[in-house]
Amino acid sequence: MVGLTASDVPPTMAVKIFSAGVAACVADVITFPLDTAKVRLQIQGECQTSSTIKYKGVLGTISTLAKTEGPMKLYSGLPAGLQRQISFASLRIGLYDTVQEFFSAGKETTAGLGSKISAGLTTGGVAVFIGQPTEVVKVRLQAQSHLHGLKPRYTGTYNAYRIIATTEGLTGLWKGTTPNLTRNVIINCTELVTYDLMKEALVKNKLLADDLPCHFVSALIAGFCTTVLSSPVDVVKTRFVNSPPGQYTSVPNCAITMLTKEGPLAFFKGFVSSFLRLGSWNVIMFVCFEQLKRELMKSRQTMDCAT
Repeated sequence: MVGLTASDVPPTMAVKIFSAGVAACVADVITFPLDTAKVRLQIQGECQTSSTIKYKGVLGTISTLAKTEGPMKLYSGLPAGLQRQISFASLRIGLYDTVQEFFSAGKETTAGLGSKISAGLTTGGVAVFIGQPTEVVKVRLQAQSHLHGLKPRYTGTYNAYRIIATTEGLTGLWKGTTPNLTRNVIINCTELVTYDLMKEALVKNKLLADDLPCHFVSALIAGFCTTVLSSPVDVVKTRFVNSPPGQYTSVPNCAITMLTKEGPLAFFKGFVSSFLRLGSWNVIMFVCFEQLKRELMKSRQTMDCAT
């Protein structure tokens, strides 16, 4: 590798996993209020206790939450969110290239669309099973309100883990795995494959160099495509995960109840906040991810040269 620049040296699997985890946590911290607003908009209309306060739009929801429950409520569930990114995003994003290479080994010089989709399906599926408990806790903490005399179900992140495990069993921590698996398989495939294809097309056609502007445009387009495809599943997942035991008999029952009581548009509740969240999350994460990989490989190359 003599004479290669840091951008020419392929990052190792460990560098990719570490960079993905850190980049995802940075993106989560910055965009978390948008995620909380999205959850509140998605569960609006679910039960009578949530009907007193009406949330209107992304900024309106954030403003209402800050005024009625305090600014810190916008970050309720953040510890679980960061735990989710460490256990989830680091694997689904960090392992994507490695799994893609496995599926395309001996078949073609560059990975085709089939290999990219297969890699997205695999890494997304594995990551969901590992990170599902953190998703359940995050959603419930974001959804709970102390208004109207309601006593919060949980006092904090670890209290939520304990109460869910003791009252609903360990399987309660994996509640909603099916819709979350569906959602994240869609998200992972659309997000990573779209980003990969867009970046490849922009660089190959010499429209943009493989640098920050290219990463920004690719991530934004990937975020929009992902939001459109994943929104219905995301709403059902949020409703089902947040529901108390017995409210819905199954995931299909949750979807049918939404359709009959609130109509088809219920599946796109919080769409704008979902796009703002996912679009901005994608841009921050992918830009940080690409830069971190390069900087870490530069540091490693410098250390190798010094030794």
